[in-house]
Amino acid sequence: MKHSARRTAKAMIPALAAFVTLQAGAHARDAGSAPTATVSAGALRGVNAGNVAVFLGIPYAAPPVGDLRWRAPRPAAAWPAVRNATAFGHDCMQNPFPGDEAPLRTTPDEDCLYLNVWKPATARPGAKLPVVVWFYGGAFIGGGTSPAIYDGSAFARQGVIFVSFNYRVGRFGFFSHPALTAEQGPVGNFAVSDQVAALAWVRDNIAAFGGDATKVTIIGESAGGTSVINMLTVPSARGLFRGTISMSGGGRSLLRTATLEASEQVGLNFAKREGVEGTSADALAALRRLPAAQVQGKNLFADRLGTPMTYIGGYVADRSVVPRPSDTAMEAGAMARVPVMIGWTSADAGLSFAQDKTQLFKSFGSHGEAIRKAYDPDGTRPFEALRYEITRDQYMAEPARFVARHATHLGSQAFVYRFGYVAHAMRAKWRDGAPHATDIPYFFDTVEARYGASTTPQDRAAARLANRYVVNFVKTQNPNGSGNPPWSAYTKGGEAMMDFTMDAAAKSIANPSTAKLDVIAATAQVPEQ
Repeated sequence: MKHSARRTAKAMIPALAAFVTLQAGAHARDAGSAPTATVSAGALRGVNAGNVAVFLGIPYAAPPVGDLRWRAPRPAAAWPAVRNATAFGHDCMQNPFPGDEAPLRTTPDEDCLYLNVWKPATARPGAKLPVVVWFYGGAFIGGGTSPAIYDGSAFARQGVIFVSFNYRVGRFGFFSHPALTAEQGPVGNFAVSDQVAALAWVRDNIAAFGGDATKVTIIGESAGGTSVINMLTVPSARGLFRGTISMSGGGRSLLRTATLEASEQVGLNFAKREGVEGTSADALAALRRLPAAQVQGKNLFADRLGTPMTYIGGYVADRSVVPRPSDTAMEAGAMARVPVMIGWTSADAGLSFAQDKTQLFKSFGSHGEAIRKAYDPDGTRPFEALRYEITRDQYMAEPARFVARHATHLGSQAFVYRFGYVAHAMRAKWRDGAPHATDIPYFFDTVEARYGASTTPQDRAAARLANRYVVNFVKTQNPNGSGNPPWSAYTKGGEAMMDFTMDAAAKSIANPSTAKLDVIAATAQVPEQ
């Protein structure tokens, strides 16, 4: 899917990445100074990291193993004694991407439904601080909460409670089978059920850390950004957040949400491959007994594109958790009326199997000639540069505008951005702009966790600027404030967007690609308002 471009560079693991782990060991031995909190399942002991209190590895649901594989998340069992919350729980079962921009720091496991909380050390229950909840990316086949660049300390230092959580990915997160339907009714989106369960946990427990359950903003990047957009249209998520930030999450169902029937057939294909035949309860029990590594498989991208297909690859229109594709729901007005902040990176990712210009334009069918005139009118553009620009606009820029337009049509404010800053250490390599996923350490203000000793003062300034906009949005549902350059809200007539530039500045401009995006919009399956 479009998220595979997050493997754009070999990641570094600097000393800062180990800080919380080292602190956790020290404070586990000195329990008297450790922060505590009591949630619905029991008491927790966290760790102090300077002026931030950190609670790691909190179960928000029962381990989805054994008979709970391919079921909606169940409540976590209560623990009788104080639980040490000083180390990450396992990230969910996956084959980690080599050279990922956000490398995992745990061993993936099927027992993975844990979350983490960063809060100001001085925050007490009842403080009613705003909350931000992070949805990681990874093409729905990878990702987790343990990467160093996902540290929430910068938010906590500014009076925001930061929460990150794991959700099932790959075949554990998206799977259907007739025997599952017979057992539970229409199912297929276990990852989405995890996401909703985590938000419900935040609603029920965040006050224990000083957070306000009515002031929750959700933020995600890549597949996480897609998840955030999807949450706008998931009925069970309604009322669990008041604002959304989607980073490189697209906004249209370009790879289309699968039907339940198609997903069930993919499940049957997988079962047959693993030697399990039939649709009985015994067949389902046999599937649940398969070792986790066998369910995971070796290459889910190949399974998604293989014949027969053995991995559905993402959302299923199961008529329950995900009733229909998010863009179809938006077109029908079935979208949460909350403020939206949404954007992409300047060298963001798309997907095309075209090998030359003829194939590229042909992939747009009857719109191919219009695409050619818009993007390559004199025929001189190099093919690779042309494919990159078109697919970026098709998968990221135009769909983000689609979401912004629908939000504003329903009366919500939308703030659109393009992130173009590139770290000094990577400028010789990333000559075309900021690749997919490289904006994360700026929005999180964790650039030193990404670039270590190579981080420059300008890199830090770019991170402070971007992070302040996010913090402002979480606090007020508007990114403006803190002395930052003003950010104009999106309007269909004005096409305003914030441009984060290579000189660590930000400027509100009119989208220079509006005419091209109009042509891309005409090729989409769902019409504009």
